[in-house]
Amino acid sequence: MRILMVLTSYDQLGNTGRKTGFWLEEFAAPYFVFRDAGVELTLASPKGGQPPIDPKSDLPEFYNSGKPVAAVCHSPAVLHRVTYQGAPIVKGKRVTGFTNGEEEAVHLTNVVPFLVEDELKRLGGLYEKAADWQSFAIVDGRLITGQNPASSTAAAQALLKLLARKAA
Repeated sequence: MRILMVLTSYDQLGNTGRKTGFWLEEFAAPYFVFRDAGVELTLASPKGGQPPIDPKSDLPEFYNSGKPVAAVCHSPAVLHRVTYQGAPIVKGKRVTGFTNGEEEAVHLTNVVPFLVEDELKRLGGLYEKAADWQSFAIVDGRLITGQNPASSTAAAQALLKLLARKAA
């Protein structure tokens, strides 16, 4: 069985200037139901590319409900505004993400709003890394982070392993 899930491309509410996007729970809940049922999923957005996440989408509520959160490469940057029990979600947790060296190698150090490595450390994350461009993923409780694009498979496998333990 195959299912196409189409997520919004809109990142603003009309001409209000207010940010919007897809609601995390509205995507994640059916995604995991479908995936757990063995469905072959294809994700798309009308304009192509990465669909925006609604900034009001409640990642802490998702995490508080006992569900794991996984982020790879630059994606751990979204965790910089997420709190859990009143503290940054990464505080005291082993985490990784795109390294300062990898950012420098792609000449984006002065382009991105902040460096993922520096931000995770600033928030109290116990940042770890492998050599630049090597696969590296960390699991700390229900938080899974991967260092770079080469880490996507390792992070996905770690998530599956975590979900399998939870289901057992």
